[in-house]
Amino acid sequence: MRLIGLTGSIGTGKSEVSAILRGLGAPVIDADRLTHTLQNRGQPLWRAIWSRYGWSVLGPDGQLLRRKLGHRIFQDPEERQKLNALVHPLVRQSIMQQIVEMSQQGYAAVVLDIPLLIESDWRRSVDQIWLVYAPLEVQLERIMRRDHLGREEAFRRIQAQIPVDEKIRYADCIIDNQGSLDGLREQVTRLWHNQSTATE
Repeated sequence: MRLIGLTGSIGTGKSEVSAILRGLGAPVIDADRLTHTLQNRGQPLWRAIWSRYGWSVLGPDGQLLRRKLGHRIFQDPEERQKLNALVHPLVRQSIMQQIVEMSQQGYAAVVLDIPLLIESDWRRSVDQIWLVYAPLEVQLERIMRRDHLGREEAFRRIQAQIPVDEKIRYADCIIDNQGSLDGLREQVTRLWHNQSTATE
């Protein structure tokens, strides 16, 4: 079974690409969705975060306030690294379990949707890296509109990751997402069909 690593930088539109792939019938393992599940009250990651940050990042119902935690860690690179050290092992374990299950189900290829794929060891674990690309100004505009942030805060979040222009050198395929949705869908459809043909 081939593992395709789908990644990008914040604001490049990776989630849209992931949705298109699902619409094409591609099996997608979404690291962000797994993280959110593991952050639900009582789950292993929730317990680890609560042990470190206490009630300061939890709502009245005990659920994690992701936006509040995100604002805190994007202000402090050292704190962000410490949080990643809590998150990544648990998410990786969950992803590996799903890979095994999909292999047993007979899938020829699986897409791993992982935002920090290149920054982590995952880049050595996949057979191909598909990078969703958009230039800096497009990233900024999308983040500001989506998260209701000012330009400075949006730029700080982009700086927390390896610049997308540097990630290009790791990519086997580049998905250009600065145009229309139809153009994006055409690119992704072609890539997935080529991948499906190659694994038959």
